[in-house]
Amino acid sequence: MNNPNPQHHMRHCIQKVATGPDYSKDLSFEEARDVMRIILNEDPDPVQTAILFIALRMKRETDEENRGMLQALIDSSEQVTAEVDELVDVSDPYSGYARGVPASPFLPAVLASLGVNAVSHGLEVVGPKYGATHYRVLKAAGLNVNLSVSAAAQQVANIGWAYVDQKQFVPSLNQLINLRDRMVKRQVLNTIESLIGPIRGRTKTHLMCGYVHKAYPPVYASLARQAGFDTAMFVRGVEGGTIPSLQQQGRLFFYHEGTELAQRDLSPQDAAIEASTRAIPLPEGLPSFQVADGISLPVDGEALAAVSARMGLAALGGAQGLMYDSLVYSASIALTHLKRAESMMSAATQVRAVLDSGQALETFKAAQRA
Repeated sequence: MNNPNPQHHMRHCIQKVATGPDYSKDLSFEEARDVMRIILNEDPDPVQTAILFIALRMKRETDEENRGMLQALIDSSEQVTAEVDELVDVSDPYSGYARGVPASPFLPAVLASLGVNAVSHGLEVVGPKYGATHYRVLKAAGLNVNLSVSAAAQQVANIGWAYVDQKQFVPSLNQLINLRDRMVKRQVLNTIESLIGPIRGRTKTHLMCGYVHKAYPPVYASLARQAGFDTAMFVRGVEGGTIPSLQQQGRLFFYHEGTELAQRDLSPQDAAIEASTRAIPLPEGLPSFQVADGISLPVDGEALAAVSARMGLAALGGAQGLMYDSLVYSASIALTHLKRAESMMSAATQVRAVLDSGQALETFKAAQRA
């Protein structure tokens, strides 16, 4: 359907997906794309928008619906090609971290210090987790987290890495944050928003993202191909992020150009990592976060972000510990996927060298000065 009447199309889509477990019908790719375009650009009734999202979630979104809605986000976003041949897009959950101290906001700087251009993206805070996001961690570490898309792309070209925020590359989506908070539960946007890919490489762009539930790798692979990523890595990561458990066997799904989705096992021992916990534990004494009157979450994401910033900067400068190990592990996965190292062990040696020498810290500081 081309240029559908916004009110009629929204009503049509709700009637299809919100008629109960026995009679609800799936949207086509085109219907899903067009209704998401309406949500982003036509200021629809927020009640109808919420009903549509919840109905899709309860029905369970199809591949066609996910891809159509992602395409609408891409069509409504600003995308810039950086003046670099290849780029790794580090795509973490936009709702952030709340059960451990995140390390992944520092991964792009580590990759850049290894000669691998990288970018991360996200938003300041969103429910249902309200966690420590890349935005919050990098801001606490002294970065300008409000670069325009073109400025972020230029920073990638100049120093090898950057962060770009959702309100810069797709402001119409960012304006839905309040509605999403009021909906309480996650929706399709939590699945698709991190695959827009606002900055691309000239010849290749590689996706690195995480997942928790075993059903998601083929979902993300389909979305990644829809978004045009040349290769992709899907890490079974802690809290759905890009860093696997430091204690247990992990799993990586991946594809390269022209190949089907494949899987291989991961082990922290392959990178000479021995840890007694899955991730960096929360320090004691963090304040709670009050969502609303009488409703609170155990951890304040902004306070957690400050802890992550301190630990991340120390690890970039060679300080040993779980933050250091997390960066070694995740960066090694990326290097082996990109065929920049023959094994996880040789990749880990490269990563440790840039951490121990302070080169990774200098690459991070270059962004502070930019």
